[in-house]
Formats: sequence, structure tokens, C-alpha cells
Amino acid sequence: MQQAQTYQQRSRENLAKAYRELEAGDLTQASEKGWGAVALMVKSVAQRRGWRHRRHGWLHGVVDDLVEETGDGELNRLFSIASDLHVNFFEGWLRPRRISQGIHDVEHFMERVERLLT
Repeated sequence: MQQAQTYQQRSRENLAKAYRELEAGDLTQASEKGWGAVALMVKSVAQRRGWRHRRHGWLHGVVDDLVEETGDGELNRLFSIASDLHVNFFEGWLRPRRISQGIHDVEHFMERVERLLT
């Protein structure tokens, strides 16, 4: 349980960093911190449930399982946005407004998943 709590705490820290980087104008770092926040929150729920999460591709499977369990298809859409932010870290092709909206979408994803942790 301790590892799951650590993932959840680091997820929240990454979200705060994403907003700070966004405010500072470092869009690639804001993007990556947004992705990191989502990835860590997914790892938190997976850790608590005993699901595999050590590989990047397994995170997609965890989200698919959460959608199946909850019927909340919005999780897939929000996760895809976070994945776009991750790609943006490498490619730098997203515009500032889209990155800003993506960070807000990351926060919505995290809120939805955190409800599953209580």
C-alpha cells in the first residue's frame, strides 16, 4: 500500500509542477509533467489492485480495465490527451492553448481515478 500512496503523492506533485512549468512558458516540460502525473496515478490504482504496471504499454491496459470496470469511457479520452502531452515532450508540436487544456484534462483524469482509490 505504501508504494501506491507514493505514486499518488508523486502524481499530485507532477501536476503542480506541470502548472508551474506552463506558467513559466516551458511547454515541453509542462507536457511531460502532465503525462507523468497521469502515469503515476494509473500506477497507483494498479498497485492497489495488484495489476501489472511496470511497462509503458501496461498503463494503457490498466486504463482499459478501469473503463471496463466503471463504464467511464471518458477515462480513455483523457488518457489519450495525456499521451499526446508525452509525445509533445519529444516533438514539440502542440500549441500553447492545447497544452494548457491538456494539463486541465490531466487534472480531470486524476480526479476521476482518485475517486476509485477511496
